[in-house]
Amino acid sequence: MITLYGIAASRAFRCLWMLEELGLDYRHEPVDYRDRAALDDPGYRALNPNGRIPTLVDGDLVLWESMAINLYLARRYGTEAGLHPEGAENEGRALQWSFWVMTEVEQPLLKVLLHRRLLPRERRDPQQAARNEGILRQPFAVLDAALAQADWLAGERFTVADLNVAAVLGWAQPARLSLKPWPALYDWLGRCLDRPARRRAQAR
Repeated sequence: MITLYGIAASRAFRCLWMLEELGLDYRHEPVDYRDRAALDDPGYRALNPNGRIPTLVDGDLVLWESMAINLYLARRYGTEAGLHPEGAENEGRALQWSFWVMTEVEQPLLKVLLHRRLLPRERRDPQQAARNEGILRQPFAVLDAALAQADWLAGERFTVADLNVAAVLGWAQPARLSLKPWPALYDWLGRCLDRPARRRAQAR
């Protein structure tokens, strides 16, 4: 049986979402990223020497890094469910957008979320939030332009590409960052976040 270590309120969420989309039987071990005792436990360190989450165990395979986990799951189990893109071209697009969201969006969006919502009030810096919101305008415009030309990022249906990008962009709402200025992005994200598998993962 597949085992996933990590909690929904972390990057492990995107892996939980993928597992729910695939309809796989899996065991969820809710290891918290704030629980140093659990992360430093020798048994867990044997699985993930970085002492971080998420970690996936599938038979003899142990994987960490959330995007790597999702791309593996899509390739290994996602063809029948439609989560793995069809053809080398669309697989390349899935890799492109998965790497892109990590390099162009995740860090500035996380900083907005931290300084508007997650940090204690005395540590929040409105200027940091505003500065990083400004940084996000360019990548949001890039994604909006792509989605103005196609309903999905890697082919004619929802795939791992959409899931990986939407899982990061989903932070915009709790960060109080409106995406309405980018209408194609806004519509696409709404369709992604409304999926039943995403709601099931959120409840984990």
